[in-house]
Amino acid sequence: MSNKSLSISYEEYSSIDDLNTTDRDLCNEATKAMVNSHSPYSEFRVGAAVRLESGKIVYGSNQENVAYPSGLCAERVVMFTIGSTYPKDKIVSMAITAQTDNFKITEPVTSCGACLQVMAEYEKKQSHPIEVLFYCQNGPIVKTNGIKSLLPFAFAETRLKK
Repeated sequence: MSNKSLSISYEEYSSIDDLNTTDRDLCNEATKAMVNSHSPYSEFRVGAAVRLESGKIVYGSNQENVAYPSGLCAERVVMFTIGSTYPKDKIVSMAITAQTDNFKITEPVTSCGACLQVMAEYEKKQSHPIEVLFYCQNGPIVKTNGIKSLLPFAFAETRLKK
């Protein structure tokens, strides 16, 4: 047996005003993406904005369904939109934010495991890390340099190709 450890590095900003203009703009675009959230059951709106290498911004918002498993998170909505609409345009960065009228969100809301797995797949596909900003509108912003730091043991079975 051997003991191993993992550590990740990330940046934390106390407010959106501390970000560079490019990251600040992307966080603001994620806020705009929440407008199209369909969240009548949880009343928890999530928006994601992705900047592609071409400079194009693509949006996603959570889409709920009365049959709960049939809904989809904002991150997967935007990733699948990119995969089907801009398959050759690399993903540079993405910002994710959330809002609800039921309580105050004071910490960044992070992606669920299913979304992280999808994000890891796209990162692997493009052979380039995806910067992620978890934007709390009333608090700090966490910025990571790649999905691998968020999901170090992502499922990546290479034998499925054969």
